[in-house]
Amino acid sequence: MKTIFNLFDFKQQVNYKTEVLAGLTVAMTMIPESLSFAILAGFPPLMGLYASFIAGLVTAIFGGRPGMISGGAGATVIVLIALMKSDGLEYVLAAVALAGVFQILIGVFKLGKFIRLVPHPVMFGFVNGLAIIIFMSQLEQFKTVLNGEITWLSGTPLLIMVGLVALTIAIVVLLPKVTKAVPSSLVAIIVVFILVYFLGIDTKTVKDIASVSGGFPPFHIPNIPINWETLKLIAPYSMIMAAVGLTEGLLTLNLVDEITETKGNGNRECIAQGGSNILNGFFFGMGGCPMIAQTLVNLSAGSRARLAGIIASLTILIIILFGAPIIEKLPMAALVGVMIMVAIGTFEWVSLKIFNKVPKKDIFLVIIVAAITVILHNLALAVLVGVILSALFFAWESAKRIRAKKYIDENGVKHYEIYGPLFFASTTTFAEKFDVVNDPDVVIIDFKESRVSDMSAIEALNVVTQRYHKAGKKVHLRHLSKDCRRLLKNASGIIEVNIMEDPTYKVAADKV
Repeated sequence: MKTIFNLFDFKQQVNYKTEVLAGLTVAMTMIPESLSFAILAGFPPLMGLYASFIAGLVTAIFGGRPGMISGGAGATVIVLIALMKSDGLEYVLAAVALAGVFQILIGVFKLGKFIRLVPHPVMFGFVNGLAIIIFMSQLEQFKTVLNGEITWLSGTPLLIMVGLVALTIAIVVLLPKVTKAVPSSLVAIIVVFILVYFLGIDTKTVKDIASVSGGFPPFHIPNIPINWETLKLIAPYSMIMAAVGLTEGLLTLNLVDEITETKGNGNRECIAQGGSNILNGFFFGMGGCPMIAQTLVNLSAGSRARLAGIIASLTILIIILFGAPIIEKLPMAALVGVMIMVAIGTFEWVSLKIFNKVPKKDIFLVIIVAAITVILHNLALAVLVGVILSALFFAWESAKRIRAKKYIDENGVKHYEIYGPLFFASTTTFAEKFDVVNDPDVVIIDFKESRVSDMSAIEALNVVTQRYHKAGKKVHLRHLSKDCRRLLKNASGIIEVNIMEDPTYKVAADKV
């Protein structure tokens, strides 16, 4: 019983009213987005809602932290469009299930921690790019089909749409100044719905996107041949989907950690997300992952527990089974207004204020990650490029820090005191520090303020010592830490010099 209570986080104080209202708000904003992405990918529309129900419920109960919302997200669906066009729905369902297996393995082997390698400028770029995508996707609702062609709204329909969106935004912004008893987003949706329904205003509704009526997600084993050729076909899609889903999920988890000043469990989130995608593959869901926009809607509505995510998922199921006629009448303008406010709230405006206060490389990282996110809609690629560029910048800056203090003692021995890390990027600068021709017969290279980090560093030492050896001079390496000596020992036969150990020397990493 104690385990069950811990699982659902019942130990924390839960505001049930807030959680229920937040869950209802999240469900309203999730439905059109899930339907839109399903249609975009060429899936049956209900696959989007099934994915939101299954992924939302499983991760709300078993996920890495309270407050996060998962569903049928576009980030993962985009990966599967090519497979849908080339091989059909059955292979897509199999790929979704296999992606879930990969995600569970990542969680079991505790690889979720590597999200810590994502630098803050990359996070800024990711979030800003996502905010722009959320905003731009809302502009699609200002279009209509006229004579078989997609065109922008104009005249009265455009004025009505703009007016209702403006009313929604006004309610979302102003209501919290009066009361925070109910989520302003939910109130805005209800007010606009009542206004449109009772005044008979002609405007786009959820039904104009797709029908949301259906039955309980049916169990279905993907009808594909079980052989090596099938695995080779779907595995690349599954791996990319798993990577994209976990990248967006773990970044969302980090964002929620910062907002709520609490700590989530990345590996648990990986396992929960994987389990939800396996179920998606066998219950006609298009797969999913945490949805940052809906998560921010949830948090802004005051939710801090798992209950809101559970309510949102069950609400979607109830709508599919019974509530479709009502939900299909919801004005898209209300949902667009809510999502525009989410985009505004998602954008890290502070990143614009600090442009003149941070290094130019950090500004470049923010811009390039945001640009890749917006242009390619590939969140995983954007983050990967950002991390690689950040690592290269760091390596370059570290490489410039290596220097050598030189002096000759009373015994005529030349000392080189090395400062800064010796690794692949600093080896050229390191080699240029030595004057082999003019140095005395005995040379001491002191690493008290340095570290031999990799095989490139060992090779650089080898080059330097070989130069001294050919000149008939002797080299001593001094003040090497245990891990540095271990590297040199593993490279036995490459470097043949005397290593002078200082019994009183300890590097910081060796101290208790």
